[in-house]
Amino acid sequence: MKAETKAKFKKFFQFFLNPKLLLCLGIAWFITNGWSYVMFGIGSYYNIPWMIAVSGAYLTFLWLPISPEKIVTVAIAIFLLRLLFPGDKKTLAVLYEMREKIKETIKQKKEKKSKKKAKKDTADPEISDGDADKEQ
Repeated sequence: MKAETKAKFKKFFQFFLNPKLLLCLGIAWFITNGWSYVMFGIGSYYNIPWMIAVSGAYLTFLWLPISPEKIVTVAIAIFLLRLLFPGDKKTLAVLYEMREKIKETIKQKKEKKSKKKAKKDTADPEISDGDADKEQ
């Protein structure tokens, strides 16, 4: 068990510490977040109110739990990885494998949900008070 966990962590860190992926993640992070931190710093240093307001509003949105920023950052990083390093088959293969696992998990959840719904639909429905009045 311990050796298996160690192997998974090693694979995980080798994948995420890949210089090409780190570069793409860094560029994607700057596209989605970094510009607002830089703009907030410049606006604060030079006392430019509109820069502080725009970057502050965006940063506030980023820190909300509903912000899709992380998903968008990873999607942009994957796009950049495919664009900048099309020959990096190893990293792209790991990403493809992850995508297939996610698809399979979603498919299993949908099947489970539809089975529950089918089971619920086949159960004898009780007649509600409103339906009983209509029948009389």
